[in-house]
Amino acid sequence: MRAPLLPIPALMIGALAAAPLPAAAQAPAAAVQVYTSSDPILTLRKVAFEGGKTLDLSVGIGSGAFRGKGDPAGIFHTVSDRGPNFTCGDAEDIVGVKGEKICGDVKRGRIYPVPEYSPSIYRIQVLDGGTFRVLDSISLKDSRGNPVDGMLNPLTVASTEQPLDAAGNKLKQNPNAVDAEGIVRLSDGSFWIGDENGPSILHAAADGRIQVRHVPAGTEKDYAGAGYEVKGTLPAILAKRALNRGIESMAVSEDENFLYFVLQNPLANPGNDAYADAANTRLFKLDRATMQVAGEYVYVMEPTSAYRGEEKKKQNTVRISELMHLAGDDLLILERTERTTKIFRISLAGATDIKAGKWDDAATAPSLEQADLAKEGIVPAAKALVLDTVSHPEIAPKIEGMALFGDGALMLINDDDFGIDGKRTAVFKVTGLALDAPAKGK
Repeated sequence: MRAPLLPIPALMIGALAAAPLPAAAQAPAAAVQVYTSSDPILTLRKVAFEGGKTLDLSVGIGSGAFRGKGDPAGIFHTVSDRGPNFTCGDAEDIVGVKGEKICGDVKRGRIYPVPEYSPSIYRIQVLDGGTFRVLDSISLKDSRGNPVDGMLNPLTVASTEQPLDAAGNKLKQNPNAVDAEGIVRLSDGSFWIGDENGPSILHAAADGRIQVRHVPAGTEKDYAGAGYEVKGTLPAILAKRALNRGIESMAVSEDENFLYFVLQNPLANPGNDAYADAANTRLFKLDRATMQVAGEYVYVMEPTSAYRGEEKKKQNTVRISELMHLAGDDLLILERTERTTKIFRISLAGATDIKAGKWDDAATAPSLEQADLAKEGIVPAAKALVLDTVSHPEIAPKIEGMALFGDGALMLINDDDFGIDGKRTAVFKVTGLALDAPAKGK
């Protein structure tokens, strides 16, 4: 029997760590099959760091996943992010060289060992016998057909970083650049892609050419010179996303009339201190014909106390990496830490629609991210636990892609960070989960 959706208790921010999981929120039993690949297309290159390690880099294709209901049973579209990268602060752990030796006095530096890499869409096939293969790939391109890279955009409204190569040389920021994450494919063959950095959402043709990029209102000038159309149609407040915590998920309704996306974390609203402690994140429903917000809802993320071994960490340890449409306004949502993943079935039926209200005004205090939802009369999305990978160590950490096999089993794929720490991409087929019944509200 499928678990009922549970109303989220209103939580004061300071009480997050003490909030217990409801007794009814127990994930059903599941079986997992693992698929790996030795496909040569997944090999990138080796990059040596002077005085340190040589990274054996792979192609990380698992930042998002999608399979349409009419697609072949074991074939999926996935997407890669901006390419291998890490902060100067992480350099010593990753390559054995102190960050200041590579980056010097650069503030907010991020190292790109393969700066020319172009974020791409991949079509993969899961095979019998525990393997998968890459059927083809499509690089994201500007309107003239030139591949875009994953460099940082020259942002002035949202926060950003300085890209560097493996030797510490400064690289130019690029208004064309994309940090692709979530993906859906429409029946006409085109793609909608979530971008974590901007944040933004992109509409790309079947050949990967970006038709239009939708960015937060008021940030259009930061993309001046981009080789495709840029529109400031998203709510302006999204520019307050914390650094690298933008849009990492995309979903589409079965009739393709609506797009859904959720912020990876609550906004840095009014600042980073609020972001680090907040659990109230924003989920948007867009009318695809007008690109206007058809609904804005609150999704309350689990406290770190719900994640074994990470109970004492800050709330921003938890993030959202994927969203998948089920039926109506019912979706699957994927929360994770760097260790484990939780998947919930959620319903927007009965949740408060806060679109175009005071919560989209950055001057509102307390902000939505700090608000006591019950006192404010806000009902968040109801949720019920479907899968907790803490019980399945065979499932890799950092799961970022989610779709359905033709037989209704859940498909998961990990983001291997381009092999920076030695991990490789794998696909996981999870059976025994109650995913087919439509979700219900409170």
